[in-house]
Amino acid sequence: MAVVIIGTLDTKSGELGFARDVIKAQGVDVHIVDVGVMGDPAFEPDTSASEVAEAAGTTLDHLRDNADRGEAMEAMGDGAAAVAERLHDEGVLDGVLGLGGSGNTSIATTAMRALPVGVPKLMVSTMASGDTEPYVGSRDIAMMYSVADIEGLNQLSRQVIANAALGVVGMVANEPDVEVEDRPTIGMTMFGVTTPCVQAAREILEAKGYETIVFHATGTGGKAMESLIEEGIIDGVLDVTTTEWADELVGGVLSAGPERLDAAGKAGIPQVVSTGALDMVNFGPRESVPEEFEGRQFHVHNPQVTLMRTTPEENAELGEIIAEKLNAATGPTALVLPMAGISMIDVEGEDFYDPEADAALFDALRANLDSDVELVEMDTDINDEAFAEMLVETLDGYMRAAGLGPEA
Repeated sequence: MAVVIIGTLDTKSGELGFARDVIKAQGVDVHIVDVGVMGDPAFEPDTSASEVAEAAGTTLDHLRDNADRGEAMEAMGDGAAAVAERLHDEGVLDGVLGLGGSGNTSIATTAMRALPVGVPKLMVSTMASGDTEPYVGSRDIAMMYSVADIEGLNQLSRQVIANAALGVVGMVANEPDVEVEDRPTIGMTMFGVTTPCVQAAREILEAKGYETIVFHATGTGGKAMESLIEEGIIDGVLDVTTTEWADELVGGVLSAGPERLDAAGKAGIPQVVSTGALDMVNFGPRESVPEEFEGRQFHVHNPQVTLMRTTPEENAELGEIIAEKLNAATGPTALVLPMAGISMIDVEGEDFYDPEADAALFDALRANLDSDVELVEMDTDINDEAFAEMLVETLDGYMRAAGLGPEA
């Protein structure tokens, strides 16, 4: 049982050594990975900075001679990720602890993101009280704010670092008393405005013997699902809520990137997809909406979230994009369309009800979808219970035909 500590021994040797000593005092081994570039380490690490640089395909001498901080941070991050993956594969890494400012936070969390979900990952950082998405990404990384800069040992830093060190020890030294069932796993996507559909579908799937993992379609949620599909953790997908593509196309704040809707198709696993919440683009508070969108139709979801209605033109383009993604799938794929509304507020009498915009989306999907993608149209809105039943029926049929369904 060992904790890997990633840090810069040329600048943070005292702090890293203190964390090492706290962990060792609990009977847990420590493996220190040095990612410092400019100076020599104050004590000998288990993996040297030279080895980290070489794992990234460069040398420490080159990084020192070039003196380009950006290049060095990227290289050491890539190298640390390669080292962490190797140590995990060798059984040397049971958990990871990082300590540092912005530089080592970038390096250490790059290594953490390379590790599977479930491996304990804790980053003590000066950056932890701000926007942590660039560091956490779609991984289960815990970030602890250091309060003061990690520069020297004092009554405050000792307490914070000791708490972090003991936290990692607690995670690696204790097996959770959690019952794990071997059931086929379905990944699902949900938004507030598609919640009734997803809840109903989840209950039906679980009654049939499936395990479900629901992802909040907030950009990072979509990325997390795609990542777990690539890792083979998810056996089938019920992608109810593809709203992240609206943000990617129009410029909202909840994009999951251009790879969204790729992983299931590449993996060849069964997927049933719908058009949930493609009627909206997401922004922060109303005053944060870019000026270029003034004059558009908005719905203030809460003080922190403003929704903007997609136009017929945008919906037509979204239809083309989604059809192209589904056409590329190598496994059984269906698209199920709710003709009476694609979100809770896209039904008659609600703010985003716009049959013309929805028709543009549906027409583009029909026109561009290949014949080997099953197309199902239902005269219900997306949150109708009958729609959820159809989604599950279609996916369950695919899963059982592929030999991936629950045991009878």
